[in-house]
Amino acid sequence: MKKREWITGIIVLAVLAALIVWVRAKIHFDFHLFAAQAAQADWRKILFGIACIYTAYLFRSARWSLLMRRGKHVPLFSLTGTQVIGFTAVALIGRVADPVRPYLVARKTGQPLSAQIAVYIVERLMDAGSMALIFSVAMIGVPAETILGAATAKSGALAHLAPHHRLLALFVARYGGLVLTVLGAAFLFAVRLSGGAVATFFERSFGLISKNLGLSIGHKIRQFRSGLDTMRNFADFAAVTAISLSMWVLISLSYFLTCQAFVASPGLSSITASQCVLLMVASGTASIIQLPIIGWFSQIGLVAVALVGILHAETEAATACAATLLLVTFLSVIPVGLIWAQFEHISLRKVALESEQAADGEDSEAN
Repeated sequence: MKKREWITGIIVLAVLAALIVWVRAKIHFDFHLFAAQAAQADWRKILFGIACIYTAYLFRSARWSLLMRRGKHVPLFSLTGTQVIGFTAVALIGRVADPVRPYLVARKTGQPLSAQIAVYIVERLMDAGSMALIFSVAMIGVPAETILGAATAKSGALAHLAPHHRLLALFVARYGGLVLTVLGAAFLFAVRLSGGAVATFFERSFGLISKNLGLSIGHKIRQFRSGLDTMRNFADFAAVTAISLSMWVLISLSYFLTCQAFVASPGLSSITASQCVLLMVASGTASIIQLPIIGWFSQIGLVAVALVGILHAETEAATACAATLLLVTFLSVIPVGLIWAQFEHISLRKVALESEQAADGEDSEAN
């Protein structure tokens, strides 16, 4: 781990410690009720939620195999280990370990790392597009006032827009993600057809600010273009899209079942599909900056706040559910990932450092 990450971690830990002291002084939290909520939970549903998450790793393996098949054919589920170990590294080390998955795939298949980084970028965009589509569909049945209330509470821009342009604010809150996805798809289409020209345009435009910045952006677009080359026809796109949507439906189901498992909390046990999607968006936002270990507690706190706001759950029940959601959707992979890494003779810390250095090397070559 880099020195700056340790410094950031220490700062965040100090802030969390101060926040805990403040909360204990200002807010009554019944730890006995917290324990009771966890004890009364239906752990069969929680285990089924974990099974959904593990099945999603199989979908990730199949999707990656399809995305790289133009370079090399590999069995659909042969990359499951790289996905499990990669997400274990992120859970234990933080977002700095994101390059582990493409690095392990490149090492396992003998393919260039640049090609796997391109696949990783396409994979992330497919994830964003799938979630945007699921979110927009889920919001169709949600009352306008509920959407605007939730959106304006978390967005200063929408809070300012809603009183003057209510319909526009509602459209942005309900379909903003889908619109961004469509614009992203248009950009992908342009890169797919004329990647070299698009890269040159951005290279020259940003080169006016910084030559190295322009070269780096141009290199990433060309790298991205090679990733898009994996989907050469509509059948390829349809297959990857179907896998992505199915995977995110499984992940949504794991959230839904975990909340329903808290039978002692009426707010949590009666969660609807639309509320579940809102919760996933809040959880995803909380996990964007994932620090090792420390980030677990900040994520629990942010998701607990979302559970209170969206489902009107009691603070203790919301905290217990948030901790369980972290366990189910993020940490449950760790035991299997560590065992798998041992069988593969992989050191997570070493491979995280090697993958980061290799990714930095790709950028340096571009400059």
